[in-house]
Amino acid sequence: MKNIIVILGPTGVGKTKMSVELAKKINAEVINADSVQVYKKLNIGSGKVTKDEMEGVTHHLFDIVDAESYYSVYDYQKNARRKIDEILKKGKRVILVGGTGLYIKAALYDYKFSKEDKHVNMDNYSNDEIYEMIKNIDKDINIDKNNRQRLERYYNRLINNDVKSNGKDKCLYDIDLIGLTTERNNLYNIIDKRVDSMFQNGLVDEINSLKEDYKTSRVLNTAIGYKEFKDYFDGKSLEYVKDEIKKNSRHYAKRQYTFFNNQFDNIKWFDVNYKNFDKTANDVYNYIRRVKDE
Repeated sequence: MKNIIVILGPTGVGKTKMSVELAKKINAEVINADSVQVYKKLNIGSGKVTKDEMEGVTHHLFDIVDAESYYSVYDYQKNARRKIDEILKKGKRVILVGGTGLYIKAALYDYKFSKEDKHVNMDNYSNDEIYEMIKNIDKDINIDKNNRQRLERYYNRLINNDVKSNGKDKCLYDIDLIGLTTERNNLYNIIDKRVDSMFQNGLVDEINSLKEDYKTSRVLNTAIGYKEFKDYFDGKSLEYVKDEIKKNSRHYAKRQYTFFNNQFDNIKWFDVNYKNFDKTANDVYNYIRRVKDE
């Protein structure tokens, strides 16, 4: 059976590089599972794979939505499943790669969404106000009040009578879950250096080219690497913005680990060897081969 390979892990750990190395070994095509990388023009701040980094491997669901558009998990679920079917029909393997756990779950598991016909603009509400609005509908809410993006997303699901399964849902495909990880302090150092590199590689120019879009774009106002620049437009220094991106990225990495460990069974975790990445890629490849031979 042509199983689907899922490569997940925290931000900055090396998922993109692993997906390309593995795709070349198993004749696979890559499907994006990052909620920011679906957007056009959001390249540097999202860490989006470049043409050179693709190394000739076909990639899907990158650059498919304008920054001003609203793209829901429901939309992603439809698009991802369509791409999975198309790739499998060609006789090729599928690698789903990204750090957005909800995207992975929506694509591969019995995770049901109603079509989101309503979308409430919540720019004029505080986090506390949104939290109380949710409590009026779901008194058992268990969301961090500081997680603005999750609060908005959950409220919009509730008003659309969104229905989803609970817990570790039934998987609809034959999959291997590959998790990439590294020691926590090392990951934080990688994240900090990654953010520094983004600034060196033109992130500020990218942001300035998107300045007008901030007036209407939901993703620019909520995504890490972009939302922090609202302070820059209000007069804060670039160093302040850079430190905020680093801090928020580290916090996001913690939340990613929590989601992966709570929502997915049977993740095979690999400590990434950054001095010899090929060794880690070979270890993953050999594990996949061994699992299928058992």
